[in-house]
Amino acid sequence: MTTTIERTVTTTAPPEKVFPYLADFRNATEWDSGTDSCELVSGDGGPGTVYRNVSTFVGNTVELEYTVDAVEQPRFVIVGRNDTTTSHDTITVTPNDQGSTVVYRADFTFTGLARFAGPLMKPLLDRLGDKTAAQLAAALDRL
Repeated sequence: MTTTIERTVTTTAPPEKVFPYLADFRNATEWDSGTDSCELVSGDGGPGTVYRNVSTFVGNTVELEYTVDAVEQPRFVIVGRNDTTTSHDTITVTPNDQGSTVVYRADFTFTGLARFAGPLMKPLLDRLGDKTAAQLAAALDRL
């Protein structure tokens, strides 16, 4: 079973600034409310690049290894995995009249015993999505 969280954020920053900022996943520490640290493990930011992301979720430390799947403006796709979760994240940046519109979609698939907690995670993930959308908008407006 997959749980999907999607948020749309608008910013005055132009896509030429927004896309490279978001495609450098190390910046998740600035715009993702759950991310505590995100470091480049290998690669140059293109497909196959690997990041180690450590987050706090419901009071627990969660580590995922993210691999960049695609980086082609307007779309950035990155897939995070650990023993119990796969997060398939798609970020799309498009121009609007004032700057940019960013659509952030995360599809979470839980495995093992965690798959039974999947339905319970939806409200918690929704809350995280709301907090992250607000933090993302603020970070992008500072660009």
